[in-house]
Amino acid sequence: MEEKQGKQKGRSLLELFIAFLKLGLFTVGGGYAMIPQMQQLACEDHRWLTEDEVVDCIAVSQSLPGIIAINMATYIGRKVGGTAGAVCATVGVVIPSFVIITLAVLILGAIGDNPWVAGAFLGVKAAVCGLILVSAVRLGRQVLRTPLQWILMIGALLAVGVFGITAIWVILAGGIIGIAWTLLRDRKGRPQDDVPPEDRKGVQK
Repeated sequence: MEEKQGKQKGRSLLELFIAFLKLGLFTVGGGYAMIPQMQQLACEDHRWLTEDEVVDCIAVSQSLPGIIAINMATYIGRKVGGTAGAVCATVGVVIPSFVIITLAVLILGAIGDNPWVAGAFLGVKAAVCGLILVSAVRLGRQVLRTPLQWILMIGALLAVGVFGITAIWVILAGGIIGIAWTLLRDRKGRPQDDVPPEDRKGVQK
């Protein structure tokens, strides 16, 4: 029995490693551009996490230091396979970038200001912007459910985009406001208007 469980765990860890290796290899843009693919990988392809759990994963990964794609891979790997799963997922998603960036630096250093390369980067940068926009729209549909969340989103957009406030302060402020609002709402008996429809089950006595 223990041997069988060990083999199953080994296959699970190998599956994690290969899944994130493919993700790191075939996802162009990195960072936020990888979020839609990571959502599909975790929710649809392997059903490791629910959509709400992926949103929590994104929030935690964005709030911590480091690259969001690597943080998310570590989070998902830990959720699925414990510490060993976190290591497998993280190593899998990092290896392609490490190898490709090393080769790219060598090649780009050799060809210099080639107009074909400049043109390719022009197109890639535009495509990456589109991928990031897709991530923003998908997250907005999943997260923005109450007036408070819309207010916080608009406030964060203005704070970073217009006033140039560092993102870490915006994240901390959002967390503090969310905690304070939740405590206040619970003290007043969780009014129905502030609870998303899918969370209202069991609220009414």
